[in-house]
Amino acid sequence: MKTVETKNEGLSRAYAMTITAKDIDAAVDREVKTIAPQIKMPGFRPGKVPANLIRKMHGESLATDALNKAIQEGVQKAISDNKLRPATQPTVELAEGYEPGKDAEVSIALEVLPEFDTPSVDDLALERLTVPVTDQDVDTAIEMLAAQQKSFETAAKSYKAAKGDQVVIDFEGKVDGTPFEGGKGEGMAVEIGSGQLIPGFEDQLIGLKANDSKTVKVTFPDDYNAENLKGKKAEFDITVGEVKKPQPIKVDEEFAKSLGLEGLDQLKELMRGQVEQEHNGLTRTHMKRKLLDKLASDYDFDVPPSMVEAEFDQIWQQLEHEASHEEDPVAARKEMEADRDDYRRIAERRVRLGLVLSQIGQTNGVEVSQQEMSRLIMQAAQQYRAEDRERFVQYVQQDPMAAAQLRAPLYEDKVVDFLFAKADITDRETTREEVEAAIEADEESETKPVAKKKTPAKKPAAKDKAPAKDKAPAKAKAKAPADKPAAKKPAAAKKPAAKKAPAKKPAAKK
Repeated sequence: MKTVETKNEGLSRAYAMTITAKDIDAAVDREVKTIAPQIKMPGFRPGKVPANLIRKMHGESLATDALNKAIQEGVQKAISDNKLRPATQPTVELAEGYEPGKDAEVSIALEVLPEFDTPSVDDLALERLTVPVTDQDVDTAIEMLAAQQKSFETAAKSYKAAKGDQVVIDFEGKVDGTPFEGGKGEGMAVEIGSGQLIPGFEDQLIGLKANDSKTVKVTFPDDYNAENLKGKKAEFDITVGEVKKPQPIKVDEEFAKSLGLEGLDQLKELMRGQVEQEHNGLTRTHMKRKLLDKLASDYDFDVPPSMVEAEFDQIWQQLEHEASHEEDPVAARKEMEADRDDYRRIAERRVRLGLVLSQIGQTNGVEVSQQEMSRLIMQAAQQYRAEDRERFVQYVQQDPMAAAQLRAPLYEDKVVDFLFAKADITDRETTREEVEAAIEADEESETKPVAKKKTPAKKPAAKDKAPAKDKAPAKAKAKAPADKPAAKKPAAAKKPAAKKAPAKKPAAKK
């Protein structure tokens, strides 16, 4: 076997590998000797079948297996001999026209991870914005909870439905004038403005009274979960059974007890803890962004185009998902296209930050334990149906790429926590509004060009350094879609759209 480097430009590498017919034939001989004891053939005792007969019967498949194995070994040897750190899976191609019995010419192409000095973590200084929890914050949170528990009472038949009211309807949906499966229902309660149904449906219920009929015209989102309805224009013939008005809920001891709590004091205690958790989350988000901004300004090096493209594809898919739920999807997509270059810069920044964080983590021994990984897998499996969970677990355990994607966010957070622990942190008390405004300002500024210092001189990779398996494309939290609330995704087509699950009630202390 002979391997020659044919390209070494930037982060791109390519090699030409020749596997001789003699090497392949020798590999087949070894395989014949290995399987001979298990071969059975009429007229021969077990294990006594002549090698030439085994070759005659299985030679073609053995040669194919031997070639594939030789290619795999050759790729790994090229990576090892040249001390490469692959950014993605190498592309391997067997030259056209290969015939058994002849030399095999194989081309190998890959991108490698960049080399850069590990960032110093000894002189890191950060400001932490802290937000105290006030009694007003607690009262507001309780009022929001009460709003989620509201009840509805039937209004007079002459009353016209308004936003916030509940309309009980019978409906039948049609596409191109033809009813579709699951598009018919009776007695479905819809709260106008709740976002339960596909975009545009609820607004057309405003002004209707009991016993009114109307044809509602809508367009199913492009990512609707019923394949035959994606992007289709539809009409729903509806009849209003009754209109209900929301009834105010008094926040008192009885309200708290209706939630399974001992009383109002316990409800306030629980909500204070919830608000404090929200404030801590905002504080962490702001401080993390400032940390990532500092790393982004300090480091500027080429990153593998394939990694940038993969990150950009994820961003773009999320944008398309959100655009399909806008009131004017066409305008939303036009705006996306205008900002395409900005989103590509976000993708490049995320990949670069992911590599920097990964190197910091590896250098300082940050790891995701097997126990943490098992917990991650089991949590992710819960989003699947019970009968599919075991299959998902097996898939993640057998696919290194799937496992890496699942591990990446946790690994990134652990590296960030490590840097927070090393940093000199100054606390400053402020308001929730200021923290949210600062986070929003960070989102707006991420795509703006930043004057970056040149990355320190590259050092040769240590011989025993492993490829960045734990690289975590940093969610550099910006204008990018990953940081926006997920768009509501309608469920099965048996209703105009699925109802949301009710808000969780605070659990009573045991």
